[in-house]
Amino acid sequence: MPKPTISQSDAIMTINQGWLEQAEKCISPHYDQREHCASDEISLLVIHNISLPARQFGGQYISDLFLGRLDPQAHPSFEEIYQLRVSAHCLIRRDGQIIQYVSFNDRAWHAGVSNYQGKEKCNDFSIGIELEGADDIPYTNEQYQQLSQLTLSLITTYPLIAGNITGHCDIAPSRKTDPGDAFDWQKYQQMILNN
Repeated sequence: MPKPTISQSDAIMTINQGWLEQAEKCISPHYDQREHCASDEISLLVIHNISLPARQFGGQYISDLFLGRLDPQAHPSFEEIYQLRVSAHCLIRRDGQIIQYVSFNDRAWHAGVSNYQGKEKCNDFSIGIELEGADDIPYTNEQYQQLSQLTLSLITTYPLIAGNITGHCDIAPSRKTDPGDAFDWQKYQQMILNN
């Protein structure tokens, strides 16, 4: 499937039955149905980062992890993680390409042990977006543009998300640091307002 083109003038992205029409689809086996949360009750967007190997970009290793087929022999660090059953709803690569692994209506396994404003088990009511990156490496303009447009589409489809956007570090502060100091929240919010 061709990569989406990046343009400031692109129309808002389209979500149809939980799937982003502008994304490449790679269906992860690591998801299930949301417990006690209908699609109209999805109320949180969580921003993450990921790179495999750490601080290296490109290649198929992130997708391999989310699809349950990461080769532990491909890099020494993979021996510790290749059996993890994890996923995210979407990954935004450095060039802005979006890959979707799990329907937004289903529960991706991205947040782990987590708490948002007193509500535990954030996977139950959240959408998880991974940015290909690292805590201390600046994200690309293409990533911010795609993330801001995707956010607007998510808010249109799941209105309770508006005002409830946070980092993984904020819902699991003792375990996680992403999206890190390199993520420019002000720029992201300004791009949402300007789109």
